[in-house]
Amino acid sequence: MESLIVTVNRIQRACTVLGDHGGDTNLPTLWEALPSVVVVGGQSSGKSSVLESIVGRDFLPRGSGIVTRRPLVLQLHKTERGLQEYGEFLHLPKKKFTDFSMVRKEIQDETDRMTGKSKQISPVPIHLSIYSPNVVNLTLIDLPGLTKVAVGIPPAFLLGQPESIVQDIEIMVRSYVEKPNCIILAITPANQDIATSDAMKLSREVDPTGERTFGVLTKLDLMDKGTNAIDVLEGRAYPLQHPWVGIVNRSQADIKKNVDMIASRRKEREFFASSPDYGHLASKMGSEYLAKVLSKHLESVIRARLPGITSLINKSIEELEAELSHLGRSVAVDAGAQLYTILELCRAFDRIFKEHLDGGRPGGDRIYGVFDHQLPAALRKLPFDRHLSLQNVRKVVSEADGYQPHLIAPEQGYRRLIDGALNYFRGPAEASVDAVHFLLKELVRRSIAETQELKRFPTLQAEIAAAASEALERFREESKKTTLRMVDMESSYLTVDFFRKLPQEVEKGGNPTSSSADRYAESHFRKIGSNVYSYVGMVSDTLRNTIPKAVVYCQVREAKQSLLDHFYIQLGKKEGKQLAQLLDEDPALMERRQQCVKRLELYKSARDEIDSVLWAR
Repeated sequence: MESLIVTVNRIQRACTVLGDHGGDTNLPTLWEALPSVVVVGGQSSGKSSVLESIVGRDFLPRGSGIVTRRPLVLQLHKTERGLQEYGEFLHLPKKKFTDFSMVRKEIQDETDRMTGKSKQISPVPIHLSIYSPNVVNLTLIDLPGLTKVAVGIPPAFLLGQPESIVQDIEIMVRSYVEKPNCIILAITPANQDIATSDAMKLSREVDPTGERTFGVLTKLDLMDKGTNAIDVLEGRAYPLQHPWVGIVNRSQADIKKNVDMIASRRKEREFFASSPDYGHLASKMGSEYLAKVLSKHLESVIRARLPGITSLINKSIEELEAELSHLGRSVAVDAGAQLYTILELCRAFDRIFKEHLDGGRPGGDRIYGVFDHQLPAALRKLPFDRHLSLQNVRKVVSEADGYQPHLIAPEQGYRRLIDGALNYFRGPAEASVDAVHFLLKELVRRSIAETQELKRFPTLQAEIAAAASEALERFREESKKTTLRMVDMESSYLTVDFFRKLPQEVEKGGNPTSSSADRYAESHFRKIGSNVYSYVGMVSDTLRNTIPKAVVYCQVREAKQSLLDHFYIQLGKKEGKQLAQLLDEDPALMERRQQCVKRLELYKSARDEIDSVLWAR
């Protein structure tokens, strides 16, 4: 069965390729959920020597000051005996480095490519895989060395290094070691007071129980004569949950002579085996033992955390797919596909707009409210009492007669009174048209806001809003003409039968026809006013029913059937560049979609990797 460490290695590489290397992000992160061994130590603690000793190769950059300026994810793969050792970088796939001095150079060059030669640091990791029969399956993350001052490069600003470099390094290291899935490999030189060790101080802060910390003592061979580190190595001076491991680094003389790491491992074994102080611990000391212990522990941690990682992956996939569904597909570059997309978006808006009118969504009922409440109330408030007052009736009838008084009935007076009264209906008719126009515009605004697919395209939203507003304005003008024409029709031809019945009703009542002397009596003018009021009331009832019909036919019906017809015609005349402008998305939204696509790809890849391991078990 393939090692779980190898599986996690592949997931870590996918994380880096797809932009997930932890830190502050508004996307779900898998990097921080993966168990890892992080190497922490102060400058000159022997951190690089420990890593090279575990690998069995001299491959890390050396120098004064801050050498490690990017996290180095070192993935070790054990191969069969006899196969050639080589290194491979994630950023240079399929290029095998068999010369490990070139590995050192590439680490330095890749660091400079990201940070420049200014000695700045970057949180983006370098991934290096080493395939060798002399290693165990293990992943280590090497971080910049902790320091209290920017050693070796004063003043910092002369080399473009930020003055906050010390704090920046501590923040980066903390971002790794604070994770509950992090195994801390704390490197401390034995010839230094352990109480002042940067690595142990930091690990004690983030892991007070010592459950996640492996302590490593380096430079045991450089301790003052007559002293030893037995109390530390046996867990009495500084107890941890895991046993301390002592390491003997290569000496500077060995480094200058290019003594290979395999020979150094042999010298390290001989040192512990022959030491009167550490001989009884020899089987549990040295870089080879440390690598085996870490590999075994890392495998067990991964196995324990696997269910939680699987659960996180599945949950994140669901969340990312839901967000991508909400964000919508990326816009096509083909003009035909863009036109199709725009028409689909318009149809989505039109569907929601019709739902508002037809009752599927709120808002359409307010149009009925115009006809059932506002129009009747406006008709009731018309000033017919003033217009048909005794004084005004007498005035209008008298003026209509001119120099020749009417003989039987004051027909011209009647007509003038009726015309004047019917003219008042124009106001409620126009008000009904305007009220419905306002509601339709509001429904357009709400429908655009509720069309989720349109949220991505502010330019298209504005174009649809403008086209709909223009169409509604045309519908309003036509509706206004129609309703006012209906009022004018009532004035242009009076209902004769209504008036023919009036004398007959009087005769049936037994009243004789009025004499010429009574024609200018007060009762006569009251009768005229009453007759006109009755006729106007009949017309009011008619218009109360016909004005809504005209408004619905000219505005609501047209809005449902042809709101964007003119826009569609103009759309067909647009060229590819103009169509692309309509689908010009918010750059932040486009970036977010791209981030989600990458992160979803990562999680699906991780799920497949874990599934393949679980099926093989």
